[in-house]
Amino acid sequence: MPTLRQLQITIDCAEPARLAAFWCEAVGYVLPPVPEDFASWEEYHRSLPPEEQPAYFACADPTGVGPRLLFQRVPEGKTVKNRVHIDVRAGKGLVGEERLATLQGEQARLEALGAVHLWTQLADGEEESCVTMQGPEGNEFCLD
Repeated sequence: MPTLRQLQITIDCAEPARLAAFWCEAVGYVLPPVPEDFASWEEYHRSLPPEEQPAYFACADPTGVGPRLLFQRVPEGKTVKNRVHIDVRAGKGLVGEERLATLQGEQARLEALGAVHLWTQLADGEEESCVTMQGPEGNEFCLD
């Protein structure tokens, strides 16, 4: 049986570079090096005519452990709940009030970056607390 060597998660979106920048801030990933003679990716993209704007943009775990995230431009907007979502493991190993406080802190940080809080599932004796959010383009993700 072959061994899984690498995993990439691809996300459809309208603005690949913007979404890659959000997820870099959200999970500590990094963007590829900026092309020579440009101070930022935004500056580089502005230098291109519209027909040459990139349709893809990626970011990666600087340790090489986590999956690469690839954002691809698509013409249609999001219309239904996404069937695959990202879980940000902000409260891993924590329980009760400590977990909830940690998740709420991460929620506030991500809201400042453009995410939107949808709902909070409070601990019920079987499951621990979890926060469901949307990224800048409306894709759901969880803080758990």
